[in-house]
Amino acid sequence: MPTFQDVREISMALPEVEEHVTWGSDVNFRIRNKMFAIGGEDGTGITLKASTAVQADLIDLDPETFSKAAYVGRFGWVNVDLERIDRPLLEKLLRDAWRSTAPAKLRGLVGE
Repeated sequence: MPTFQDVREISMALPEVEEHVTWGSDVNFRIRNKMFAIGGEDGTGITLKASTAVQADLIDLDPETFSKAAYVGRFGWVNVDLERIDRPLLEKLLRDAWRSTAPAKLRGLVGE
């Protein structure tokens, strides 16, 4: 079972990622000041950027692990329960979220 520390390690290993704290306690990961994942030190879940198609596929796959994010869910953002996901899938979802946010010149630096 991955933890928020795993989310941090995976995210910070991606090119040009910066960690920010907003709203007092929300830790978010950004590429060139554009957010691709958000969570909290004590939380058991994160919210990450995805397309609406990927969001729908994830929710169909496992609605107990994945859900539509509040406020930004209409744009594809998805909640992920860290207690129910394996690390390889979490890594893929974070890389995909980063890739969908990163400038084209950086995308090639991270494999599928």
